[in-house]
Amino acid sequence: MKKLLWFKLLVVLPLIIMADYLIMAFVGCTTCLFGLGDDFYCGPFCLAGKILLLLSAGLFFFYIFPDIRALLKKEENGKTA
Repeated sequence: MKKLLWFKLLVVLPLIIMADYLIMAFVGCTTCLFGLGDDFYCGPFCLAGKILLLLSAGLFFFYIFPDIRALLKKEENGKTA
């Protein structure tokens, strides 16, 4: 169980962060091509980035929560013979 949790923390989390970065870079490049100005980047773009990061963090938490709960519950009951 610990190996799966470490895998999720060391592999899945960086992949989610990289995906967020690529999405924001793609949106930024696309909006630059359409000629949106500084007002867009200081307003809706920042808001969209914050929402994307919060959604990613929330989904990742729900993804690892069962592993953490199982790990804590296993230690809570003590060793089994």
